[in-house]
Amino acid sequence: MKELLFIAVGSALVNNVVLSQFLGICPFLGVSKNVKTAGGMGGAVIFVITIASFVTGLIYKFILVPANFEYLQTIVFILVIAALVQFVEMFLKKAMPPLYNSLGVYLPLITTNCAVLGVALTNVSESYSILEGVVNGIATATGFLVAIVLMAGIREKIEYNDIPEAFKGTPIVLVTAGLMAIAFFGFSGLFSELM
Repeated sequence: MKELLFIAVGSALVNNVVLSQFLGICPFLGVSKNVKTAGGMGGAVIFVITIASFVTGLIYKFILVPANFEYLQTIVFILVIAALVQFVEMFLKKAMPPLYNSLGVYLPLITTNCAVLGVALTNVSESYSILEGVVNGIATATGFLVAIVLMAGIREKIEYNDIPEAFKGTPIVLVTAGLMAIAFFGFSGLFSELM
């Protein structure tokens, strides 16, 4: 249980997929203009990463390893992730059309979101069990959700501030992301204390 807690805290806060590993930057910057939309994107990413961690773990352990096809892991993982994203897209289109429309082009981009593939490959490289891989997936996706919602909240407030012309738009967003990354770096001290 303690090991699962370390994996969860490490993945969500210390090694935040966006602010520490710099994976998933495209949806992080593109969808973080509105808190509601960012929350929807974060929820979709949580679903996709969690299910992808479970399915890719099963496929790797019970199909690729016994057949000595480990070298196909990246291709197989990409196919699994693409299928899951299609499922999420169809579900959102039917069940939540406003969220589907607000996510726009960024929903299909979950397929190419390197954070999703990064989690699946991390689970393999760290030799996580299926349970540990799912915990890592949930925690990583939760860290993504926290980061994107925080960024959206900050961007909503920044919109009404007096910002120098040279920093308006993307530059101030990148400066904000850098400051958030520094803030999340502070969690590494907390994590080392727990160990």
